[in-house]
Amino acid sequence: MSSSDTLDVVLRLLAVFAVFLVLPLAIGQTEHKVMAHMQGRLGPMYAGGFHGWAQLVADGVKFAQKEDIVPAGADRRIFKLAPAVALLPYLLVLVAIPVGPGNAVGQFVDAGIFFVLAVMGIGVLGSLMAGWASANKFSLLGGLRTAAQLMAYELPMLLAAASVAMAAGTVSLPGIVDAFHWWWVPWQIVGGVVFFTAGLAELQRPPFDMPVADSEIIFGAYTEYTGLRFAMFLLSEYAGIVVLCGLTTVLFLGGWHGPFGADGLGWLWTLLKAAVLAFVIIWLRVTYPRLREDQLQKLAWTVLIPLALAQIALTGVIKVVTQ
Repeated sequence: MSSSDTLDVVLRLLAVFAVFLVLPLAIGQTEHKVMAHMQGRLGPMYAGGFHGWAQLVADGVKFAQKEDIVPAGADRRIFKLAPAVALLPYLLVLVAIPVGPGNAVGQFVDAGIFFVLAVMGIGVLGSLMAGWASANKFSLLGGLRTAAQLMAYELPMLLAAASVAMAAGTVSLPGIVDAFHWWWVPWQIVGGVVFFTAGLAELQRPPFDMPVADSEIIFGAYTEYTGLRFAMFLLSEYAGIVVLCGLTTVLFLGGWHGPFGADGLGWLWTLLKAAVLAFVIIWLRVTYPRLREDQLQKLAWTVLIPLALAQIALTGVIKVVTQ
């Protein structure tokens, strides 16, 4: 590898790392403001003065000054490792998500769709490790709920992604965007909704936050975590939102393609679509109550999986007819 190629790789990785550090925090700040407006919360609108600009800074200081406690009966190595296992997979996924045409991707991966879905599944292991290592009954119960939720929602997510890969004839993420046509949207929209919903459940976002149900099991797998380790779990949630919105945009909304042939903005279209989806995620949090565990499982096995299978069948029929 020449020095210019090495420099190009380093710059790409630095750009991905910068996005990884900035966008999750921006979504967290936005969530404070949106929830403050929707629910009439005064605190997040006044911290620091104008429109509560210092809320994020206040949260960071709060996490940094809290004591780092490890339970006496905990498996110390696994307990300390769990936050990193929950956070780092989303950094790896961001490397493979294209944000624009050409070389606007951290690293081109031939089987990109398999790579990102496999690595996203690893991130859930952080919650399992935290629940098991905490030596706390509530944490263990939260970890078990996480495992059950992963098993239920991983399948419809994979099936929905397989549908759009079948339509494009490739498992490369840039290839899927290149093959995208706007007439795909009406017959792939069901797969998009299934993918997005299953992704929310894997992130344990409301209304799919049964593993962290504070009214039942305190805070699930994260009950014993404090300070910066707890902040890493929160950051992994917001990083997961960035990844989910980016993947949904690339797979189902045309990525950098704009409406009416307006593709010149490139990466800006990708960010705009992802931002709208992130707002929808925040909106869902303040709108819908938490599902019961039986309702959560029923939605996955009796609604989302049949819809995903029907989407694959429809994609197969359309591919045969149009070829």
